[in-house]
Amino acid sequence: MGLTGEQLVGELPGLLRYAQLLTRDAVAAEDLVQDTVVRALERAGQFRGDASAATWLHRIMFTRFVDDTRRHAPDPVSEEALVQAVEADWRDDAYTVTAEVVLERAEQREDLLDALVRLPVTHRAAVVLHDVEGLTAAAVAEVQGVSLPAAKQRIRRGREMLVSALAGTAARKAAISGVPLNCWDARRRIDDYLSGELGAPERHRLEQHLAGCPTCPALYAGIVGVTAALGGLRDPDSVIPARLAERVRAALAAS
Repeated sequence: MGLTGEQLVGELPGLLRYAQLLTRDAVAAEDLVQDTVVRALERAGQFRGDASAATWLHRIMFTRFVDDTRRHAPDPVSEEALVQAVEADWRDDAYTVTAEVVLERAEQREDLLDALVRLPVTHRAAVVLHDVEGLTAAAVAEVQGVSLPAAKQRIRRGREMLVSALAGTAARKAAISGVPLNCWDARRRIDDYLSGELGAPERHRLEQHLAGCPTCPALYAGIVGVTAALGGLRDPDSVIPARLAERVRAALAAS
């Protein structure tokens, strides 16, 4: 059957919205859409119509996003620990939240996005696909390559984690009252800050955030320390083996 260009173009708005909610970063979202389109075009002949074009394209994007995320932050243990901790809370008869607080925060777009981006990748994607994009649980299972019960569990747990995250937003906001930038905006600027690529105003705002936020300084210190440790792996006395040097010379000569 094959995927048609018209089908691909028709799904672009939904793919971009999905990418924006997965990444919460405009540039990263556009890169993710571009990568998805390229991969879809490369595999267009593999589309048989067994699932909808939307499901097929979302599966390509989901796989690409998960692979990229785990390459940069390979910590499945922490993800599972977070899931289990929230699940334990919800199993506790004494656990509850203040509904008014949760609903108030959910109605604030930035608060909702801030809570959503803290969900583990698979659960965030499941909630977005089901509750934002309107895919059925069966379609979510198809996108994520899991069984229907597993997809339903991810949707349920994702909603639970989102409610718990929103319930804690008020305390977090009180802790950083008056501090410029929210935590996600600050954290995604750290690489540019370390590279000297932020302008003076943005550097100042980030430094103010780090001076007043109770959680981000430790993450910043961790990035600085790990980066320095990685730099220590560069051996200035490395010697190229003669065999490798010969292979390089042969490749250069052949070209």
